[in-house]
Amino acid sequence: MSRAVLGFAYKARNSSHSVQARSLFHDSRLPQNQPSLSPHSISSTLLELQNKPELLSKFIEQIELNGLDLNSICMAVVVLSRCTSPKLALQLVRRVINARLGTEPEIFGKLAQARGWLCVESSIVLDYWIRGLCFSNKVEDALKCFYAMKGMGIKPKVETCNDMLSTFLKQHRGDMAWVLYAEMFRWRISCNSHTFNIMINLLCMQGKLKKALEFVGFMEMSGIRPNVVSYNTLIHGYCSRGKIGGAQRVFSIMKAKGMDPDCYTYNSLINGLCKEGRLDEAVNLIDRMVESGLVPNAVTYNAVIAGYCNKGDLSLGFKYRDEMVKNDISPTLSTYNALIHALFMEGRDADADCLISEMREKGLVPDAITFNILINGYSQCGNVKKAFELHDEMLVNAIQPTRVTYTSLIYVLSKWKRMKEADDLFEKILRKGISPDAVMFNALINGHCANGNVGRALSILKDMDSKRIPPDEITYNTLIQGRCREGKVEEARKLLDEMIGRGIKPDYITYNTLISGYSKRGDLKDAFDVRDEMLDFGFNPTLLTYNALISGLCKKQKGDVAEALLKEMVSKGITPNDSTYISLIEEIGKIDSP
Repeated sequence: MSRAVLGFAYKARNSSHSVQARSLFHDSRLPQNQPSLSPHSISSTLLELQNKPELLSKFIEQIELNGLDLNSICMAVVVLSRCTSPKLALQLVRRVINARLGTEPEIFGKLAQARGWLCVESSIVLDYWIRGLCFSNKVEDALKCFYAMKGMGIKPKVETCNDMLSTFLKQHRGDMAWVLYAEMFRWRISCNSHTFNIMINLLCMQGKLKKALEFVGFMEMSGIRPNVVSYNTLIHGYCSRGKIGGAQRVFSIMKAKGMDPDCYTYNSLINGLCKEGRLDEAVNLIDRMVESGLVPNAVTYNAVIAGYCNKGDLSLGFKYRDEMVKNDISPTLSTYNALIHALFMEGRDADADCLISEMREKGLVPDAITFNILINGYSQCGNVKKAFELHDEMLVNAIQPTRVTYTSLIYVLSKWKRMKEADDLFEKILRKGISPDAVMFNALINGHCANGNVGRALSILKDMDSKRIPPDEITYNTLIQGRCREGKVEEARKLLDEMIGRGIKPDYITYNTLISGYSKRGDLKDAFDVRDEMLDFGFNPTLLTYNALISGLCKKQKGDVAEALLKEMVSKGITPNDSTYISLIEEIGKIDSP
């Protein structure tokens, strides 16, 4: 706004324009876009209401921002910033950002000008602008404005810095968070407990747990007492990395400092123990939680239920679900996800269907995780129709399918030998801009190998290389199995050499597949050579190794060597199974036959 316009606005207080604006405002019937109000009238009204921010907020609500000039809007934001609560100012800031009335630095400059025009000493409006940008995830623009404040010699509030740090953290831009933290230190912006907790969280996310613990000490040295959030962040950090011992040490330190753990503390530890399969300890910790006066919640029960489901103990999973209901805690989507997934993994499709119906009857709306569990479950049991119906339901519910979704669909198509459709689906995924990962490529390679088209599978391996997606041992094991299934064991051997050359370590499956391939073809020397190579790589023979070698020896009517291998496997604590004995019995039958 020019100084001439500003002067006019002041003079207009008693003008017909001002009267018109006041009458329209107090009449409470101001249309959303009032063409009869000129910018001069609006400016006058803004000035008259500058000591009544709440009324000003209502006035602004009734006018479309596009109907105001940028100077008037910035004046309104400055006036609202004088309220005790930041709520009204921040609401208007967010509206301005969403309306895209100018570039963020440009509006920042206009706010600074409006602050001068209205003789407002406080710089809080500039802080609100930066915080609004953070809320809209425009943290780079926020940082530009942050440095603009520095250029003006104005020190941002610690709350503003905390919002920027939190946004950097959410966007996984830890490097920028450290840059900003250094700037705070350089400017001597006093950190508060929230600042330290953000940085502790950042260190935990970066896996720097020891430094995170040291940072708590630095926090104390700075005269700020760590709070429950500080310790909870550390405990969660240790648990998420599978370092339960470290989490328990922090728990002990927390209690020694006189800090009472809360539900979040216990839930982090319980969840960590459950993920490690230490379910008895998790249950004992729930008992301690109750003894301390805390009440387990849905998060607590879901951790234990998921733990037992992952362990394959569905009976205990349902037991804790029932206990949850008994304690008036409604099962959540996570509860049903864990139980349904476990039922599918056990092949109990009918029971899974019942639980899905129960979930829907309770009004729980499936999310992306639920849909992926259901699609994977039906894919594993070969139900193509149901898997694709759920995919369509995802789209109807505006839930975008993920790589996990499409990998399951490729798998089920492959299972029914519908490889043309699997290839077409893969091309569709690429067109949608979804980047396939090694798991998806492996599903497609497995489908072609299982359906006898190893050549196509090898071309997919080349596609992986061109897209710079590194193959893994599963990729090569699948291809080696495909070649062995064709009887092309030499080609399979070349794949093993290629695999090692690329720095991919073979595993039991790799060696057992090759041993089995050579044995079936009667090439026992090569089979035993691979067994020796397996030993050199530090792998002990397994039941499958011995069965493959014994089967090959029996086919060559070398029963004495086969019996020696049988004794060797038993001496190593490996129990023969039906396949072992069937090979030996068939060998005896051949000897006895005329």
